[in-house]
Amino acid sequence: MSRLLIILHLMLVGTLSFWGWQPAAPAAEPGIPVCYTPAMPEEGMKRFALDPAFQALHPAPLPLQYDGQGQNITFKTPDGKDANGYLIKAKRPSDKWLFVYQEWWGLNDYIRRESDNFYKDLGENVNVLALDMYDGQVTSNPQEAGKIMSGTKEDRLVSIVKGGYNYAGTKAQVANVGWCFGGSWSLRSAILGGKNNIGSVMYYGMPVQDVEQLRTLNSDVLGLFATEERISKEVIEQFDANMKKAGKQLTYKIFPGVHGFANPSNPRYDEALTKEAHGMALNYLKKKFKV
Repeated sequence: MSRLLIILHLMLVGTLSFWGWQPAAPAAEPGIPVCYTPAMPEEGMKRFALDPAFQALHPAPLPLQYDGQGQNITFKTPDGKDANGYLIKAKRPSDKWLFVYQEWWGLNDYIRRESDNFYKDLGENVNVLALDMYDGQVTSNPQEAGKIMSGTKEDRLVSIVKGGYNYAGTKAQVANVGWCFGGSWSLRSAILGGKNNIGSVMYYGMPVQDVEQLRTLNSDVLGLFATEERISKEVIEQFDANMKKAGKQLTYKIFPGVHGFANPSNPRYDEALTKEAHGMALNYLKKKFKV
């Protein structure tokens, strides 16, 4: 009799599915904001890239034409493809590297300029590499940026990061920094870097919450967050708790500014908060690089 009931149940589910019915998604855990659920461990900020309210937090960058002091490069990635980057070499041979991760617009002139600024601020003896996570796609349109970010493939993003580490070399000491989409990838890059990673600065990026992944970190993390709903105080406190469970240190500050307050391309950035956050980032990186 039980076998007959099972068969009838499967037939009913199959019939309903044919007509478009889908089982309800599991509810989010109590106390966990809808922008972070265990069912989406690796989607990062992709999960709200197409949300008009989130897109509205990113006004189109003002036009910028910048002739950087670095060079555009191409490097191999483990998936057999090529990736792009913007590199400023240290004045003398050095195993110290700063990986810079773009905002959701792509690797544009704002990121090149910010890479040059970090290079100068760190004393010009650290190699600075901005990785092109969009494979050449760049936009200044918020809706288009949302589409590009939501369309990225996890395997490809990971391969670009690993290609960057391969390019830097087996002896490289790598710290990471990024904003928004790049803030998430600063942390992800630190995890992927293993023993080569020495630090991560993440500006309001969605953190990795998986304790087992966080255990593999070879460094502490500096989080520079904003006052917002998606990467909320609750999300950040959960991240802090998970870092403690993993035996890792998170130093963070939630600034009284909106998401993107320190983005290099934001025409409405907060100058005072940006200066404070950059000072924290620079002090952190100088300690890591011992410069």
